[in-house]
Amino acid sequence: MTHPSRSYRAGESLEDFCRACKTDRLHTIIAVDAVGQPLRVACGFCRSEHNFRGGPRVEPSGPPARPSPPIRSASGTPPGPPAHEDLEMLLRRVIREEMGLTPVAPADKWRGGSLVLRPGTPGPQEKSWPIDTFFHKIVMVRNRLRTLEQQVNAAALPEETKLKLQGYISGCYGTLTSFNVLFADEGDQFKGSGGD
Repeated sequence: MTHPSRSYRAGESLEDFCRACKTDRLHTIIAVDAVGQPLRVACGFCRSEHNFRGGPRVEPSGPPARPSPPIRSASGTPPGPPAHEDLEMLLRRVIREEMGLTPVAPADKWRGGSLVLRPGTPGPQEKSWPIDTFFHKIVMVRNRLRTLEQQVNAAALPEETKLKLQGYISGCYGTLTSFNVLFADEGDQFKGSGGD
């Protein structure tokens, strides 16, 4: 198990061992430390969150196969990797993009920061969370609202019911616009009923 040598940012993807799936999966980085090493990740398959475990763990089963001479095409060049190797990752990426679940990064000024809740009365201790973790939760809410909106639009419902449900969803977007300050890209932000 090796720790990544390169620097990462929240919202990027990398492979790690998922504790829930019990196998290696593509994960989205939720939080990184001061030098860009992943601390917390979310599984792209089951959506569970856990601390970064250092990368993939699953070793190929059975004895290593004897290397065979490369098969060459008619032009004499060796073929690329088998198509099925990256099929799962490709399918996950397509599904995420179609559902609007692409990785979203917080604005640079918030990365590595903390969200602090300070009580207004003396006595209780303040609570603090990494902004990257909070931001990931906000993005999950946004993604689920987008999915809900798509489901409502595709549902066989009377137009009056669709309009009412879409109004509620727009109201949720409007309420959440306060968190737009966290997003790096304006296109990723919440849009209320006044937006496009």
